[in-house]
Amino acid sequence: MLENKVAIITGGTRGIGFETVKLFKENKAEVILFGSREESVSKAVEELKNIGMNVSGYWPNLSDINDIEDVVKKIYDKYKHIDILVNNAGISANKKIEDTTSLEFKNIMDLNVNAIFNTSKVVVPYMKNNGGGVILNTSSMVSIYGQSSGVGYPTSKFAVNGITKSLSRELAPFNIRVNAVAPGIIKTDMVANLKKEMIEPLIKTIPLGRIGQPRDIANAFLFLASDMASYITGEILSVDGAARS
Repeated sequence: MLENKVAIITGGTRGIGFETVKLFKENKAEVILFGSREESVSKAVEELKNIGMNVSGYWPNLSDINDIEDVVKKIYDKYKHIDILVNNAGISANKKIEDTTSLEFKNIMDLNVNAIFNTSKVVVPYMKNNGGGVILNTSSMVSIYGQSSGVGYPTSKFAVNGITKSLSRELAPFNIRVNAVAPGIIKTDMVANLKKEMIEPLIKTIPLGRIGQPRDIANAFLFLASDMASYITGEILSVDGAARS
């Protein structure tokens, strides 16, 4: 579905991002993953190599647009086109507002919102130059419903939805589609480490009766990145088993 496409995936070293890297490779894309540290990127690249997938990796500071520009130029110089950007890097929060510092709130905004602006700003000119592309953002179910603590996280994801819808309108004339996926409760490392007595009540809130898997979200990204979604832009696709919490 992605043959001859070049895709950059941020937050690609674990969880949803890592699964998306694998699925895009299975569908014949050239994939470049971004991670936060050289060690985590090297580990992910080596793990993929061991299962026969050759992937490049970088660790730019997503808060530094100059750093991103340097890396993206290297990618473009090598492949001569960039077709897909998946903005998946992010951090969560669960503290009450009185326990959250202004610096913690700022850090959430820097990675969950400003980084999407930075990477998109850098990649868009290359996509325009090549006649189009796809930008995909990781939102969250809490961008729609909010959450009972950790106000910075849903606030950032509301902003992700705003970026998605606004850029979809701005970039549509250049054949650049912009969509987001809003995962529900997914079995990432954090959720997998929760105790059974904490997991079971969560499952009861999900009409489909199970926690989502990273592959469920990767499948949504694959569809939206592919030509099967060629007339879809500005959408926030909920992938949450109909969970409403």
